[in-house]
Amino acid sequence: MLGIFGTLGLATRSLSAYQRGAEVAGHNLANLHNPAYARQRIELQTSPTVSSHLGPQGTGVEVVVIRQLRDALLDRQIQTETSVRGWLEAQQQTLQYTQAALGQSIDRQAAGIDGSAANGGVGGQHGLADALTGLFNAWQSLSANPTSSTERQLLVIQAQNLATQFNQTSERLTQLNTASNDRLREDAKSVNALIQDIAQLNGRIVTAELSRNGVANDLRDLRLQRMEDLAGLVQFTAVELDSGAVDLVIDGQPLTNSAVVIDQLETYDPGDGQLLLRTRTAGAPVQLTGGAIQGTIDARDGALTSLRGDLDLLAATLVTEVNARHAPGYDLNGNTGQPFFTGTDARSLRVHEVLTADSSRVQAAGAPGAPGDNRTALSLAQLGSTALAALGNQTFQQHYGQTVARMGQSLASTNLQIETQTVVEGMLQRQREAVSGVSLDEEMASLILFQRAFQASARLVSTLDEMLVTVVNLGN
Repeated sequence: MLGIFGTLGLATRSLSAYQRGAEVAGHNLANLHNPAYARQRIELQTSPTVSSHLGPQGTGVEVVVIRQLRDALLDRQIQTETSVRGWLEAQQQTLQYTQAALGQSIDRQAAGIDGSAANGGVGGQHGLADALTGLFNAWQSLSANPTSSTERQLLVIQAQNLATQFNQTSERLTQLNTASNDRLREDAKSVNALIQDIAQLNGRIVTAELSRNGVANDLRDLRLQRMEDLAGLVQFTAVELDSGAVDLVIDGQPLTNSAVVIDQLETYDPGDGQLLLRTRTAGAPVQLTGGAIQGTIDARDGALTSLRGDLDLLAATLVTEVNARHAPGYDLNGNTGQPFFTGTDARSLRVHEVLTADSSRVQAAGAPGAPGDNRTALSLAQLGSTALAALGNQTFQQHYGQTVARMGQSLASTNLQIETQTVVEGMLQRQREAVSGVSLDEEMASLILFQRAFQASARLVSTLDEMLVTVVNLGN
C-alpha cells in the first residue's frame, strides 16, 4: 500500500501535472495572435504502479510530453502553395510595371478579335498607338496641302513625338529589366539569410531535444515560419532527419547539413545580361520551378523580353518602310534621297537631323520641280493602313495593338490565377487553423479544468496533512 507518504507523493505529482497543464494553456493563450504558433497539449498517463497485498496500486498521474498539434502533410501543402503564390505575385508585379511603362492598357470594349480597332485595340490618349495615328494623319494633312510650311513643321513635330514615345517606352522597359535583375540579387540575399536562420534553428532544436529529452515545439514553429518564408522565394525540398534537423535541397543541390550551411545561392550573368541563379560553392546552375525568384525570371524573359522585341521590330519596320517611300521623293527645292528616320530599334529611333533643322526638306512630291505634287506624302499616309509582311501581314496599329493585347492578356491570366491561388491557400490555412490554431474558448475551458484539478489535488494534500497529524498524536 502507498501509505500516507506514498499518497502525499501521488498528490504532489498531481499538483505538478495540473500546474503544467495550466502553464501550457497560458502559453497557448499568450500566442493567440501568433500566426506561426501551433497550439500545444500536455499528454497525461498513469504513473508507475506499486505492489501491495491488494495487487498493483496506482500512484497517480504524470506528464509524458508537451505535444504540438500539427498536420505535417498540411504544412507541406502550404509550403508548396506558398511557392506557387510567390511565383505568380512576382510575375504580376513585373507585368503591372510593364503595363505602366507602356502608358496604355487594353480597351476590351473597343478591341476586336484580332486586337485591332479604331485606335488599334488599346486604350489611353497619349501612348504609342495615338502617336502612330498622329504621324500618318500628319502625312495625310500634308498630302492635302503639300506646299504648306506649317503642315511640314507639324509633320516633323508629330514624327519627333512618335520617336520620343518609342525612346521613352524602350528606356522604361530597359529600366524595368534592370530592376528585375536587381530584385533577383536582393531575393538571393534574402534566400541566403533564411537558409542561415534555418541552419541555426536546426542546431538549437537538436541541442534542446537531446538535452531535455523532449520536443522543442516553439523552435520548430519558428523554423517552419522561416521555411514558409523561403518557399515564397524558391521552391525547395526539406529532408527531415532523425535528430530533428531539416536539410534543405534546391534543384538537387544540398544547401544545409543539419546546423551547417554548406552552400548558398548567387546570381550570375550567363552572357546576355539576364541574371540567373547558381550555387555559390558548387557553381551549379539552379533551375527553379516556383517562388518569387522564378516568377521574376519568367516575367522578365517572357512577357517583358517579348514586348521589347516587338517594339524594336515595330520601330525598325517603321524606319525601313517610311525611308523606302520618303527617299525617292522630292522636297520643295527639288532635293531627293533624304531618309526620314534614323536608328535601328525603339531606343535609337530619331527623325533625321536634316529635317528637324529644316522642315522644307521633307520630300512630299513624287517628281522634281513639282512642289504641288503630293504622291510621296499620299503614299506615306497610306502606309498607315498597309499590311506589311515584316509585321506578320498586319498594319502598324494592328501589330502594336496585338503586342499590347498579349501583354495585357498575360497580366489578366496571372491575376485570375492569383485569385484561384488565394482561394486554395485560404482553404488550406483554414484547415491548419482548425488543427493548430488557438481557440480562446477552448483554452479558457482547459484553464478552468486544470485549476479545478489543481485545487482538488491541493485539497488531497490538506487531507493527508490532517491524517498525518492524527497519526502523530496517536503516538502521544
